[in-house]
Amino acid sequence: MIMAAEDPSKVNPVVPHPAEIILGLVAFLLLLFVVKKFVSPRFEALYAERTAKIEGGIEKAEQAQAEAQRTLEQYKEQLAEARAEAARIRDDARAEGLQIIEELREQAQAESARIVAQGQHQLDAQRAQIVAELRADLGRTAVELASKVVGESLEDEARRRGTVDRFLNELDAVAAPASK
Repeated sequence: MIMAAEDPSKVNPVVPHPAEIILGLVAFLLLLFVVKKFVSPRFEALYAERTAKIEGGIEKAEQAQAEAQRTLEQYKEQLAEARAEAARIRDDARAEGLQIIEELREQAQAESARIVAQGQHQLDAQRAQIVAELRADLGRTAVELASKVVGESLEDEARRRGTVDRFLNELDAVAAPASK
């Protein structure tokens, strides 16, 4: 209607009517006020919230990475300790094995020495028994031979024992320098 009052030949289609400019300006200012009052704070809050979430996520990721690094270091330390412990146990087992071998060797040597000593003792006992038997046999034989040579009976026990002992002592005296 406003347009109808004006002369259509004088109306420039590019330039808007002043009332439209004022109405557009009021609508723009109203829209600007609503955007500034309600929309912009919400966008700012959402932006701040997203920023906080992103920064929190980055911080959490950095913390998780630091925790993973600490855990890895602990694992490496525990692994090194376990390896050192295994090496120590292995060395202890070797030392204990060598000690057991040495103890068994000593026991075997002691048993061997005991067996040799027991055998030597048995040999000495048998030798003494054989020597005693031989002396008795030799004594009887010597008395018989002496009786035949002398021509008298050496029945008297005291004389016989003295003669036999003298004869055996002479044999020992002759055998002792020969064995040395």
